[in-house]
This record gives sequence, C-alpha cells and structure tokens, in this order.
Amino acid sequence: MGWWNQTSLDDFILQGLFDDSFSHFCLFLLIMLVFLTAVSGNSLTILLICVEPRLHTPMYFLLSQLSLMDLMHVSTTIPKMTINYISGKKSISFMGCATQHFLYLSLGGAECLLLALMSYDRYVAICHPLRYMVLMNRKVGVMMTVMTWLSAAVNSLIHTAILMSFPFCGSRIIHHFYCELPAVFKLVCGDIAVYEKTVYISSIVLLLLPIILVLTSYGLILHSVIQMRSVGSKSNAFAKCSSHLIVVSLWYGAGIFSYMRPRSQRTPLQDKVGSVFYSIITPTLNPLIYTLRNKDVAKALKKILRRDLVT
Repeated sequence: MGWWNQTSLDDFILQGLFDDSFSHFCLFLLIMLVFLTAVSGNSLTILLICVEPRLHTPMYFLLSQLSLMDLMHVSTTIPKMTINYISGKKSISFMGCATQHFLYLSLGGAECLLLALMSYDRYVAICHPLRYMVLMNRKVGVMMTVMTWLSAAVNSLIHTAILMSFPFCGSRIIHHFYCELPAVFKLVCGDIAVYEKTVYISSIVLLLLPIILVLTSYGLILHSVIQMRSVGSKSNAFAKCSSHLIVVSLWYGAGIFSYMRPRSQRTPLQDKVGSVFYSIITPTLNPLIYTLRNKDVAKALKKILRRDLVT
C-alpha cells in the first residue's frame, strides 16, 4: 500500500504550453486575450438569454446551457495553466489532476450530447413548426439538459475513478497543459490495453452516436426545405441552422481528431494543438458565431445597450 501511495498519489508535473522565450510570452498573452473573450462572450450570452423575455424559448435555453459549458470548460484548464506559467511552478496535485480530469471530461461529454439535442430542436422548429411548443416545451428542454449533464458526469466519474486508480511511476511529467486523458495514459505503469478499448468505445458513443443524430436531423431538415416553395422560407430555415452547423463541425471535428486516433499515431504536439482548439478556441468562437449570425440575440444585445445608454 505504501508503494501505491508513493507512485500514485504524488504530484504530477504539467509541462504546459510555453517556455521562457519572448515569442512564447507573446503567445501566452494571446491565449489570455482569447480566454477573456471566451469568458465575456459566454457570460454575455447567458445574461442576454436570462434577461430578455423573447429569448425564453427552448432553443435559447439550450444555447444558454452550451454557453455555460463553454464558460466552465475554459475555466477548468486556463487558470491553472496561467498560475503555473506566472509562478514558474508546474506541479499539480493528484487530487487536483483527478478533479481537472473529471470536470473537462464531464463538460466535453455534455457538450457532445447537447449539440445533438440542439439539432433535434432545429428539426422540430423547421419540420413541425405548429407542434414546436408541444414537442419542445420548457419541461422537455429541462429534461434534455438534466439528462445531458447527468449522463456526462456519470461517464466522466467512471473514467476518472478507473484512470486514477492505476499505478503511476517514472518522471510523472504530463506533456500537456492540463490533465487530459491521452496525456495521463502515458504515465501508467500497468497494462491498460483493455481499458484503452473501453475508452475508445466510450468515445464512439459520445462522438459518433450524437453525430448520427445530427446528420439524421439535418437530413430530414434538408428534405423538408427542398419541398418548400417559398424562397424566403428556405433562406429562413438555412439561417436557423447555419450557426449550429458551424459549431457542430468545429466541436466534433476537434473531438474526433483528439480521441478517435490510435495511441500509436499520437504525438504530444498534436494532442496539445487539438486540445487548444476544442478547449480554448471553440468556446471562444461559439458565442461570437451565435451572436453575429442570430438576429434575435443581436436585437437583445442592442436593446440592452440602448437601455443602458438612456439610463
């Protein structure tokens, strides 16, 4: 038991993204700017949806949950990376690493499921507009959200408990800027071939099955749009879907790149690039995409700005 404590409960070392060079310091400042943009953009989206009555619909309720997930996602990884870089200390405790792993995996899984459910919401709105408030009422939206959060949390808890129960040894250096699953895998001493297969199956469930639902929903939407006679109706339908399609492409594309590749084909640099994209870049772009391309959100923002200027 003492050996297990020594090899498994000691601190880990996060290699991070940057060194002490001036060019990396500039990259660090850029990441900080992106981080602040992500925090302010997602916080603003949540605020707009909460205070604007016209946005109190299932579609925007799901969007507020997406923004909350993105806000929590960047807050799970970037602050610790920032503290380590500024202080010069790269360590993270065993429990800190386990907590970070649980949070990022929960939020990533929840976002995969939520984006699929949002595609169903678009399908109902376009293909069954008269029944929208029946099929997608507030109760259904809340149930979807609760199911999304709980399913992802349970999946993450199981994977975190299993991964952190393996013996860790060697240098204990994580070649990453946070405790991501593929990076922590490389520090395990024992045989994890069976568990790797389990992770791969879990990735299929959380990535490919939602993608199938998204493709099915948009296939039905496309079929319905083709049958529309009005050009205005067609353009309106495409406008409702375009923002979501962009976000879906960015998120699932990065997720497949990071988790569906065989371990033998992974490199630390590729893992870092993929993680930066879906843990920093995508949460920053999501509110910008929805705000700039969504007329209702843009109107709500202008309304609040006018109200503040008047007062």
